[in-house]
Amino acid sequence: MALTFFDRRSNDSEMTFIDHLEQLRWHIMRSVLAILVAAVVIFINIDWVFDYIVMGPVRNNFVSYRLLCNLSHSLHIGDALCMPPIPPGYKLLGNTVSGPFMSAIQIGIIGGFIAAFPFIFWEFWKFVKPALSPKELKYSRNAIFFVSLFFFIGAGFGYFVLGPFTFNFLANFTLGTAGLYEYKPALADYIDNLVNIILGCGIAFELPVLSYVLTKIGLITPHFLSTYRKYAYVAILVVSAIITPSPDWTSQMIVFLPLVFLYELSVIVSKRVYKKDQEEQDNWQ
Repeated sequence: MALTFFDRRSNDSEMTFIDHLEQLRWHIMRSVLAILVAAVVIFINIDWVFDYIVMGPVRNNFVSYRLLCNLSHSLHIGDALCMPPIPPGYKLLGNTVSGPFMSAIQIGIIGGFIAAFPFIFWEFWKFVKPALSPKELKYSRNAIFFVSLFFFIGAGFGYFVLGPFTFNFLANFTLGTAGLYEYKPALADYIDNLVNIILGCGIAFELPVLSYVLTKIGLITPHFLSTYRKYAYVAILVVSAIITPSPDWTSQMIVFLPLVFLYELSVIVSKRVYKKDQEEQDNWQ
Protein backbone atom coordinates (compact mmCIF):
# COMPACT_ATOMS: atom_id res chain seq x y z
CA MET A 1 0.00 0.00 0.00
CA ALA A 2 1.39 3.41 -0.91
CA LEU A 3 2.04 5.77 1.95
CA THR A 4 -0.44 8.67 1.72
CA PHE A 5 -0.88 11.99 3.54
CA PHE A 6 -3.99 14.04 3.98
CA ASP A 7 -3.98 17.37 2.21
CA ARG A 8 -6.41 19.95 3.63
CA ARG A 9 -6.55 21.96 0.46
CA SER A 10 -9.60 19.84 -0.41
CA ASN A 11 -11.77 17.67 1.74
CA ASP A 12 -11.05 14.39 0.03
CA SER A 13 -7.61 14.79 -1.54
CA GLU A 14 -4.75 12.54 -0.56
CA MET A 15 -1.14 12.87 -1.58
CA THR A 16 1.43 10.13 -1.62
CA PHE A 17 4.83 10.47 -0.03
CA ILE A 18 6.35 10.85 -3.50
CA ASP A 19 3.90 13.67 -4.28
CA HIS A 20 5.02 15.50 -1.14
CA LEU A 21 8.65 15.02 -2.07
CA GLU A 22 7.97 16.40 -5.53
CA GLN A 23 6.27 19.45 -4.03
CA LEU A 24 9.15 19.93 -1.60
CA ARG A 25 11.63 19.67 -4.45
CA TRP A 26 9.94 22.50 -6.34
CA HIS A 27 9.79 24.68 -3.21
CA ILE A 28 13.51 24.11 -2.65
CA MET A 29 14.34 24.76 -6.30
CA ARG A 30 12.45 28.07 -6.29
CA SER A 31 14.16 29.08 -3.05
CA VAL A 32 17.59 28.21 -4.46
CA LEU A 33 16.75 30.13 -7.64
CA ALA A 34 15.84 33.22 -5.58
CA ILE A 35 19.15 32.96 -3.70
CA LEU A 36 21.07 32.60 -6.98
CA VAL A 37 19.34 35.61 -8.56
CA ALA A 38 20.17 37.77 -5.54
CA ALA A 39 23.71 36.32 -5.44
CA VAL A 40 24.28 37.20 -9.11
CA VAL A 41 23.17 40.80 -8.49
CA ILE A 42 25.57 40.99 -5.53
CA PHE A 43 28.39 39.38 -7.51
CA ILE A 44 27.97 41.89 -10.35
CA ASN A 45 28.41 44.68 -7.79
CA ILE A 46 30.92 42.78 -5.65
CA ASP A 47 33.50 45.58 -5.47
CA TRP A 48 30.98 48.06 -4.03
CA VAL A 49 29.46 45.41 -1.75
CA PHE A 50 32.88 44.43 -0.44
CA ASP A 51 34.15 47.98 0.08
CA TYR A 52 31.07 49.51 1.70
CA ILE A 53 29.06 46.62 3.18
CA VAL A 54 31.39 43.75 4.03
CA MET A 55 34.22 46.05 5.16
CA GLY A 56 31.83 48.59 6.67
CA PRO A 57 32.32 47.55 10.33
CA VAL A 58 36.11 48.09 10.08
CA ARG A 59 35.88 51.54 8.47
CA ASN A 60 36.35 54.46 10.83
CA ASN A 61 33.56 56.40 9.09
CA PHE A 62 31.05 53.56 9.54
CA VAL A 63 27.60 54.83 10.49
CA SER A 64 27.56 53.04 13.87
CA TYR A 65 30.80 54.67 15.01
CA ARG A 66 29.57 58.13 14.00
CA LEU A 67 26.14 57.72 15.61
CA LEU A 68 27.57 56.49 18.92
CA CYS A 69 30.11 59.27 19.03
CA ASN A 70 27.49 61.90 18.17
CA LEU A 71 25.21 60.46 20.86
CA SER A 72 28.06 60.67 23.37
CA HIS A 73 28.59 64.35 22.57
CA SER A 74 24.84 65.06 22.66
CA LEU A 75 24.66 63.58 26.17
CA HIS A 76 27.64 65.73 27.21
CA ILE A 77 29.68 62.75 28.36
CA GLY A 78 32.68 63.46 26.20
CA ASP A 79 33.98 60.56 24.15
CA ALA A 80 32.63 57.87 26.47
CA LEU A 81 30.73 56.12 23.65
CA CYS A 82 33.32 56.83 20.96
CA MET A 83 35.19 53.68 20.03
CA PRO A 84 38.91 53.91 19.28
CA PRO A 85 39.72 54.23 15.57
CA ILE A 86 40.62 51.15 13.57
CA PRO A 87 44.45 51.05 13.24
CA PRO A 88 45.68 52.69 10.03
CA GLY A 89 46.47 50.36 7.19
CA TYR A 90 44.01 47.71 8.37
CA LYS A 91 43.91 45.14 5.57
CA LEU A 92 42.78 41.54 5.26
CA LEU A 93 45.23 38.86 4.18
CA GLY A 94 44.54 36.37 1.42
CA ASN A 95 46.99 33.47 1.21
CA THR A 96 45.39 31.19 -1.38
CA VAL A 97 45.25 31.47 -5.18
CA SER A 98 41.46 31.21 -5.32
CA GLY A 99 40.88 33.19 -2.10
CA PRO A 100 39.43 36.42 -3.59
CA PHE A 101 37.14 34.58 -6.02
CA MET A 102 35.86 32.09 -3.43
CA SER A 103 35.29 34.92 -0.95
CA ALA A 104 33.27 36.76 -3.61
CA ILE A 105 31.18 33.62 -4.18
CA GLN A 106 30.63 33.25 -0.42
CA ILE A 107 29.61 36.89 -0.06
CA GLY A 108 27.17 36.51 -2.96
CA ILE A 109 25.53 33.34 -1.63
CA ILE A 110 25.23 34.52 1.99
CA GLY A 111 24.01 37.94 0.86
CA GLY A 112 21.57 36.26 -1.52
CA PHE A 113 20.19 34.11 1.30
CA ILE A 114 19.67 37.13 3.55
CA ALA A 115 18.04 39.16 0.78
CA ALA A 116 15.78 36.27 -0.28
CA PHE A 117 14.89 35.17 3.28
CA PRO A 118 11.22 36.33 3.13
CA PHE A 119 10.73 34.46 -0.15
CA ILE A 120 12.45 31.34 1.24
CA PHE A 121 10.21 31.32 4.29
CA TRP A 122 7.19 31.97 2.06
CA GLU A 123 8.06 28.85 0.05
CA PHE A 124 8.40 26.86 3.28
CA TRP A 125 5.06 28.26 4.43
CA LYS A 126 3.38 27.23 1.17
CA PHE A 127 4.64 23.68 1.71
CA VAL A 128 3.28 23.29 5.26
CA LYS A 129 0.12 25.40 4.82
CA PRO A 130 -2.06 22.66 3.22
CA ALA A 131 -1.54 20.45 6.27
CA LEU A 132 -2.85 23.07 8.70
CA SER A 133 -6.40 23.23 9.97
CA PRO A 134 -8.50 26.40 9.52
CA LYS A 135 -7.93 27.22 13.19
CA GLU A 136 -4.16 26.81 12.83
CA LEU A 137 -4.22 28.96 9.70
CA LYS A 138 -6.08 31.65 11.61
CA TYR A 139 -3.47 31.74 14.37
CA SER A 140 -0.56 31.66 11.95
CA ARG A 141 -1.74 34.71 10.02
CA ASN A 142 1.09 37.18 9.29
CA ALA A 143 3.66 34.51 10.09
CA ILE A 144 5.80 35.43 7.08
CA PHE A 145 5.83 39.09 8.08
CA PHE A 146 6.81 38.54 11.71
CA VAL A 147 9.40 35.84 11.03
CA SER A 148 11.03 38.03 8.39
CA LEU A 149 10.77 41.13 10.56
CA PHE A 150 12.52 39.58 13.57
CA PHE A 151 15.15 38.00 11.33
CA PHE A 152 16.03 41.33 9.71
CA ILE A 153 16.01 43.14 13.07
CA GLY A 154 18.43 40.54 14.42
CA ALA A 155 20.62 40.64 11.32
CA GLY A 156 20.68 44.44 11.44
CA PHE A 157 21.57 44.35 15.13
CA GLY A 158 24.45 41.99 14.40
CA TYR A 159 25.75 44.10 11.51
CA PHE A 160 25.31 47.61 12.91
CA VAL A 161 25.88 47.01 16.63
CA LEU A 162 27.61 43.77 17.50
CA GLY A 163 29.89 43.63 14.44
CA PRO A 164 31.48 47.06 14.94
CA PHE A 165 32.07 46.46 18.66
CA THR A 166 33.57 43.04 17.99
CA PHE A 167 35.87 43.95 15.11
CA ASN A 168 36.92 47.23 16.72
CA PHE A 169 37.95 45.39 19.88
CA LEU A 170 39.85 42.72 17.97
CA ALA A 171 41.56 45.22 15.65
CA ASN A 172 42.83 47.28 18.60
CA PHE A 173 43.83 44.33 20.78
CA THR A 174 47.61 43.99 20.97
CA LEU A 175 49.80 41.09 22.04
CA GLY A 176 53.14 42.05 23.54
CA THR A 177 54.89 45.41 23.56
CA ALA A 178 58.07 44.65 21.62
CA GLY A 179 56.42 44.71 18.21
CA LEU A 180 57.29 41.08 17.56
CA TYR A 181 53.75 40.18 16.55
CA GLU A 182 52.22 41.50 13.34
CA TYR A 183 48.43 41.40 13.13
CA LYS A 184 47.20 40.42 9.67
CA PRO A 185 43.69 38.94 9.83
CA ALA A 186 42.68 36.57 7.05
CA LEU A 187 39.90 37.57 4.66
CA ALA A 188 38.14 34.20 5.01
CA ASP A 189 38.24 34.40 8.81
CA TYR A 190 36.80 37.93 8.80
CA ILE A 191 33.93 36.93 6.48
CA ASP A 192 33.18 33.80 8.54
CA ASN A 193 32.97 35.86 11.74
CA LEU A 194 30.79 38.49 10.10
CA VAL A 195 28.43 35.83 8.72
CA ASN A 196 28.24 34.08 12.12
CA ILE A 197 27.36 37.36 13.81
CA ILE A 198 24.68 38.39 11.30
CA LEU A 199 23.00 34.99 10.88
CA GLY A 200 23.44 34.11 14.58
CA CYS A 201 21.66 37.29 15.66
CA GLY A 202 19.03 36.88 12.95
CA ILE A 203 18.15 33.39 14.18
CA ALA A 204 18.41 34.30 17.87
CA PHE A 205 15.92 37.14 17.43
CA GLU A 206 13.25 34.64 16.35
CA LEU A 207 12.74 33.76 20.03
CA PRO A 208 9.33 35.51 20.42
CA VAL A 209 8.02 33.82 17.25
CA LEU A 210 9.24 30.45 18.52
CA SER A 211 7.57 31.09 21.87
CA TYR A 212 4.27 31.84 20.10
CA VAL A 213 4.41 28.65 18.03
CA LEU A 214 5.46 26.36 20.90
CA THR A 215 2.77 27.79 23.18
CA LYS A 216 0.14 27.33 20.48
CA ILE A 217 0.98 23.66 20.01
CA GLY A 218 1.17 23.11 23.77
CA LEU A 219 4.87 22.31 24.16
CA ILE A 220 5.54 25.19 26.56
CA THR A 221 3.51 27.34 28.95
CA PRO A 222 4.14 30.74 30.57
CA HIS A 223 4.66 28.93 33.87
CA PHE A 224 7.39 26.78 32.28
CA LEU A 225 9.18 29.85 30.88
CA SER A 226 8.96 31.68 34.22
CA THR A 227 10.06 28.68 36.26
CA TYR A 228 13.15 27.99 34.18
CA ARG A 229 14.05 31.66 33.63
CA LYS A 230 17.37 31.41 35.51
CA TYR A 231 18.46 28.41 33.43
CA ALA A 232 17.40 30.24 30.27
CA TYR A 233 19.63 33.18 31.23
CA VAL A 234 22.60 30.84 31.54
CA ALA A 235 21.78 29.35 28.12
CA ILE A 236 21.47 32.86 26.65
CA LEU A 237 24.87 33.74 28.07
CA VAL A 238 26.35 30.67 26.39
CA VAL A 239 24.68 31.57 23.09
CA SER A 240 26.02 35.11 23.42
CA ALA A 241 29.53 33.76 23.86
CA ILE A 242 29.12 31.57 20.76
CA ILE A 243 27.74 34.37 18.58
CA THR A 244 30.45 36.86 19.56
CA PRO A 245 33.90 35.89 18.27
CA SER A 246 35.64 38.35 20.61
CA PRO A 247 36.21 37.34 24.26
CA ASP A 248 35.55 40.78 25.76
CA TRP A 249 32.58 41.03 28.11
CA THR A 250 31.28 44.18 26.40
CA SER A 251 30.47 42.40 23.14
CA GLN A 252 28.89 39.50 24.99
CA MET A 253 26.71 41.88 27.05
CA ILE A 254 25.64 43.63 23.84
CA VAL A 255 24.14 40.30 22.72
CA PHE A 256 23.08 39.07 26.16
CA LEU A 257 20.91 42.03 27.13
CA PRO A 258 18.77 42.11 23.93
CA LEU A 259 18.31 38.33 24.12
CA VAL A 260 17.18 38.65 27.75
CA PHE A 261 14.70 41.32 26.61
CA LEU A 262 13.51 38.99 23.83
CA TYR A 263 13.13 36.15 26.35
CA GLU A 264 10.97 38.34 28.60
CA LEU A 265 9.00 39.38 25.52
CA SER A 266 8.57 35.67 24.75
CA VAL A 267 7.14 35.15 28.25
CA ILE A 268 4.62 37.94 27.65
CA VAL A 269 3.68 36.50 24.25
CA SER A 270 3.28 33.06 25.77
CA LYS A 271 1.05 34.42 28.55
CA ARG A 272 -1.26 36.15 26.10
CA VAL A 273 -1.49 33.11 23.83
CA TYR A 274 -2.08 30.77 26.76
CA LYS A 275 -4.72 33.04 28.29
CA LYS A 276 -6.56 33.37 24.99
CA ASP A 277 -6.51 29.59 24.45
CA GLN A 278 -7.87 29.00 27.96
CA GLU A 279 -10.69 31.50 27.37
CA GLU A 280 -11.60 29.79 24.09
CA GLN A 281 -11.64 26.38 25.80
CA ASP A 282 -13.88 27.73 28.58
CA ASN A 283 -16.28 29.21 26.03
CA TRP A 284 -16.34 25.94 24.10
CA GLN A 285 -17.28 24.05 27.23
